[in-house]
Amino acid sequence: MKIHTSQKVSLKEKLGYSMGDAAANLVFQMMVIFQLKFYTDVFGLDGAVAGSILMIGSISAIIIDPTVGILSDRTRTRWGKFRPWVIWTAIPFCVFYILAFYNPGIYDKELVAVYATISYILLMTAYSFNNIPYTSLGGVMTSDIKERTSITTIRFVAVTIAQFVVQGLTLPLVDHFGKGNLQQGWLSTITLYACIAFCLFLVTFFMSKERIQPPSTQKVNIRADIKDTFSDVSWNSMALLTFCIFVTLAMWGSAMNFYFQYNVDQKSLYDFLSHFINIDQEDAYSVGFSVFNMTSAVIQFVGMICLSRYLANKYGKKKTFMVCLSLTAFFTAMFYIPSPTDVSLVFVLNILKSLAYAPTVPLLWAMIADVADHVEYENHRRATGFCFSGIVLTLKLGLGFGGAIAGIIISMFGYVSGNESVQNESAMEGIRMVSSIVPALLFVVGVVALNFYPITKEYNESMQAELAMRRRLDAQAAEEESELFN
Repeated sequence: MKIHTSQKVSLKEKLGYSMGDAAANLVFQMMVIFQLKFYTDVFGLDGAVAGSILMIGSISAIIIDPTVGILSDRTRTRWGKFRPWVIWTAIPFCVFYILAFYNPGIYDKELVAVYATISYILLMTAYSFNNIPYTSLGGVMTSDIKERTSITTIRFVAVTIAQFVVQGLTLPLVDHFGKGNLQQGWLSTITLYACIAFCLFLVTFFMSKERIQPPSTQKVNIRADIKDTFSDVSWNSMALLTFCIFVTLAMWGSAMNFYFQYNVDQKSLYDFLSHFINIDQEDAYSVGFSVFNMTSAVIQFVGMICLSRYLANKYGKKKTFMVCLSLTAFFTAMFYIPSPTDVSLVFVLNILKSLAYAPTVPLLWAMIADVADHVEYENHRRATGFCFSGIVLTLKLGLGFGGAIAGIIISMFGYVSGNESVQNESAMEGIRMVSSIVPALLFVVGVVALNFYPITKEYNESMQAELAMRRRLDAQAAEEESELFN
């Protein structure tokens, strides 16, 4: 396999790499925003049962994700360690995506729950085998700090576009394809997304390169990989941060779907939207929720482009993340305040929250790539795949727990599943709580976790200089050894 020594990455390659996360987010955004509500309103499952399915699927990753990390770290092909997994897993990932949103026509709710659990576990397993090598690939494309931030920024521009599509167009597409048949609408929409995702995975495989290799003297040692990673303070900080963020994203994303249908007065929502677009009153929920999500995606897009790289280069990733996440927590908590008729305040808070959160989106994965470097810096060993697999595991646990917490809370407060048009006051209070106060508190825990993250801007610059010197010496030694044997 050819070793790429240049740490500069072309715009074409950055764009190609970003397509892989756009593909993954055609799946991920569906799980965050629509999976729980699909289980309650299409499958007709109780909220607590639906939430438990999400939790079980995530817990299964405890075994799967570290295994994927270990396997990918030990993969040897002419395409590298991580790139092949993107293409190998593309078809099963897309097939299991369709099955997770397919209603098999079972009427026994226990059997429906079994089908939902199995299909969701298969989807989460495919997600692991695809996304862990994909995210690890981003950690070995370059060690240049600014290039790494640039890659993640462009990557999450693509993610935001996928977010815009899924959150903004899904309900209208379901209505369009279904023509009154909800199950057919969902199946057609998910099939369309799966076909697009497959094509995007192909682009990533053919347009990305791996440049950073483990030290040539490094021996295979799973126990050392585990010890080095789990004992690293930067990894533990990022693992807790990632868990808190994705618990919050899953909880808030799921809850806002319910929030718009039941807590927002539909007549007030229709009157508000009528100032901007021409719609029928019965479409206020689906159109309003789509506009809400598209507004968030556009604001995040602008915030990432204009603020993320600038703030990270000037103040460092850690400081930028802490300030922006603190503001995000504040604006999230404020969603408890609006009355059902105060639609304009809901949209204003959404804009402020999205703008505050935007700079953090690409920084998370850039910081995790720095963690992989920190583990190598401290231990003279590199286990990129295992490092990223641990973080993706916390992401998936957060995703499962977030959806489960949302489902359990609304069920405890009396939510009635099955697409009921009216919920009682207690159920609506539960929806308000998981849309504001509870996720805001978890964001605060993430800020606390960041406080223990040791890799400041100055520390990172010193660390990268040391690692660059080690890699040059290692490359020279490998070249001299090759010449000696030849």
